[in-house]
Amino acid sequence: MSPIVSLNRLVRLRRTFARQGKTVVFTNGAFDILHRGHVEYLTAAKALGDMLVVGLNTDASIRRIKGRGRPINENADRAAVLAALRDVDYVCFFGEDTPAKMIARLVPDVLVKGADWKPAQIVGRDVVEGAGGVVKTIRLTPGRSTTRLIHRIVRTSRLRRPHSPHRRRLKG
Repeated sequence: MSPIVSLNRLVRLRRTFARQGKTVVFTNGAFDILHRGHVEYLTAAKALGDMLVVGLNTDASIRRIKGRGRPINENADRAAVLAALRDVDYVCFFGEDTPAKMIARLVPDVLVKGADWKPAQIVGRDVVEGAGGVVKTIRLTPGRSTTRLIHRIVRTSRLRRPHSPHRRRLKG
């Protein structure tokens, strides 16, 4: 079975895990260009339980949140890369701006976000804690972010662009 699942399938799996006494950890994000910070974050999240579920923003929700130029990688590509990671058990898309509906249906045992989120701001906290679960924040790897990586790629590509005598210079 593919680790990329629908929400309905995920909810059925969740019931099975609960009967087996497995702890389900949930986190979410865009995971646009996977980098070291993402991998370390997901490894730390998985260490908090038995099964790690990643709620993945759809392309449309990322565009609403981050702007027209994002995501860099499309739904299928981002999901495939995440699903290939050792620590990620399941990936499920959500099209809303927040994973509130997904969390309400899944009711994970542990809800995880980066430490850049204040606990009171974490979407789904009320649902998880209300069901006896816990909310955790994980320290992010300093200097690692998709936005920073994109800026570095753009800066590097400008520096390495070969000079072409045929390239026009723009006025003004």
